[in-house]
Amino acid sequence: MGNAFVRNPVAAGLPDIDRLVARALTVEVMLTPKPGLVDSENNGSHRDMDVPLFQSSITAVAPWFRRFTETGFHHASLPLSQLLSYARPVGIACEQSMLKATSGVNTHKGGIFAFGLLCTAAGWLVGCGQPQTQARLCQAVADMCGDLVRNELEKGGSAVTAGERLFQRHGLTGARGEAASGFGTVRQYALPAYQQALQQGMDEEKALLHTLVVLMAHNPDTNVVSRGGMEGLTFVQSSARRLLAQGVSIAALQDMNQAFVVRNLSPGGSADLLALTWLLSHYPAA
Repeated sequence: MGNAFVRNPVAAGLPDIDRLVARALTVEVMLTPKPGLVDSENNGSHRDMDVPLFQSSITAVAPWFRRFTETGFHHASLPLSQLLSYARPVGIACEQSMLKATSGVNTHKGGIFAFGLLCTAAGWLVGCGQPQTQARLCQAVADMCGDLVRNELEKGGSAVTAGERLFQRHGLTGARGEAASGFGTVRQYALPAYQQALQQGMDEEKALLHTLVVLMAHNPDTNVVSRGGMEGLTFVQSSARRLLAQGVSIAALQDMNQAFVVRNLSPGGSADLLALTWLLSHYPAA
């Protein structure tokens, strides 16, 4: 691929998407109430996490997203299909910083994966002289991750990671599949729901809570399945659909939180996609 390759990040106007990522992660954790998830009212279904721990984690991981962007920028001469191998070491280092800050608690592994890919894509687009839009960012991620499911999930053999086990048992592709689709769940359900809610006059907080429920209704969340099996996923999705039918309210979300806590369910994958939705909403669509 003969991309125009710019070597000077300052001259190229390297995007500050990393600042948006840090803000997106903060917006997500502080959004309240979120059923089964850590928020400013309670810790949901988590005994080892709270808001201060998430804030420490965000502080630790935030600097790494600039590194992802720089990685994409400096490898803009490569086709996107080759970019993942350069982004992966940055992701590993970012995860290590998270685990050091949280004493081993996995607060943001899903967010590091999704936002790391998005930042790498943003840097690559700038290096190629292409505009950053929702469509281009998501397509770039899809092109980066097109072989992920085949190479890492369909390879067969003994399952090592939780994602591999869930794929072998239930056919769920999880975060890898979502990335390979260019965040299809976000583009098909979450972004339209969020934008429509804002257009209807909801403030940002209410629009995000509504969008979270939309995500829970549609996302085959492997975080939920790892805790409650497919029965847990069915419970989360059906609960979310009932709530959408009756209208999302604070009281109903608090009741849903209690139901999720009793069943030890936490829609963490949907929380990651919600933060991603918030960030992508700051870019033009096409």
